[in-house]
Amino acid sequence: EDWSPLCVGVDWGRMPQEILLHIFQYLPLLDRAHASLVSRGWNQVFHMPELWRCFEFELNQPASSYLKATHPDLIKQIIKKHSNHLQYVSFKVDSSTESAGAACDILSQLVNCSLKTLGLISTARPSFMELPKSHFTSALTVVFVNSKSLSSLKIDDTPVDDPSLKVLVANNSDTLKLLKMSSCPHVSPAGILCVADQCHGLRELALNYHLLSDDLLLSLSSEKHVHLEHLRIDVVSDNPGQHFHAIKKSSWDAMVKHSPKFNLVMYFFLYEDEFGPFFKDEIPVTHLYFGRSVSKDVLGRVGLHCPRLVELVVCANGLRPLDEELIRIARRCTQLSAIGLGECEVSCSAFVEFVKMCGRRLSQLSIMEEVLIPDHRYGLDDIHWEVSKHLGRVWFPDMMPCW
Repeated sequence: EDWSPLCVGVDWGRMPQEILLHIFQYLPLLDRAHASLVSRGWNQVFHMPELWRCFEFELNQPASSYLKATHPDLIKQIIKKHSNHLQYVSFKVDSSTESAGAACDILSQLVNCSLKTLGLISTARPSFMELPKSHFTSALTVVFVNSKSLSSLKIDDTPVDDPSLKVLVANNSDTLKLLKMSSCPHVSPAGILCVADQCHGLRELALNYHLLSDDLLLSLSSEKHVHLEHLRIDVVSDNPGQHFHAIKKSSWDAMVKHSPKFNLVMYFFLYEDEFGPFFKDEIPVTHLYFGRSVSKDVLGRVGLHCPRLVELVVCANGLRPLDEELIRIARRCTQLSAIGLGECEVSCSAFVEFVKMCGRRLSQLSIMEEVLIPDHRYGLDDIHWEVSKHLGRVWFPDMMPCW
């Protein structure tokens, strides 16, 4: 092989264990196993507990996935020898039910572990959602019962349910800090309220809008709770015309009073006629993303009722210029520092005025070139000079979206 000149003369067999350990941590499992056969010293490193505290299982069906799978025999070896060392674990599975089932089988065997973090990651739907709910929840319960110090749990797009959340709370209420569970249709508002009532150290929470309620916000705002730092809400419509409930302004006010610096991140994937309950009163959203087309009226309400807004991304709007709406957002959203516009239209003059009002606090400005409409004052050839002047740095419109 073509060895680097830097490697010539290096006695790899005498390399300190702490350096080998650091190298092994970056190797895929199969390469780790092969490396362990090089020498007795390398084999000792392969079996050091520190190497197995953080591990990602990759499970897929070779015929339908580009991911590199973790070999089943090596999985058995890890569980047999290192399950009591595993602390930071994630499962990355493809869209096949077989891969998700294999992940659950592994979870069921982790009876000697004490995990601190667990992430179930589906690289493509449906995966975990295609499993029988009882199979999934029983496997997850094994971890919840045996791990008494879970601090981070990411279980988006899974059939987790209220009873399994109660088991989680019963065993990990003092340690849980992060919970991500968007797109979990078997969880009710009562289930998430149970978590909020008892996990007083919760710092980050991500869930679907249908689980959000006034009671949940008031629970998170009670004196016994530490201050929530991040709340992410996914507002998703599966069918046109879907009805969404409204949240009282007083509930949001209580949340802001209790946690004045918390970030409220909201992702909207709605059809235009479904925005009725939103942005009618002041809402403390800080990061706002519209994944589908959103009307001028809704964006105008954003400018009126989102004074804490820090970041705004609009993927599409239509063919009516957003001049007034953008100026209103610049005037009233005084903390705005990042904006992205996709399939929208804004006159060059209004855009320059927007940038001038926001000034150098705009750290991110991602605007598609097609968004800007030349007018009597500015054209596409010279607008970047004017915008750069107000930003204090060189700026050009994007040729392709970068969000």
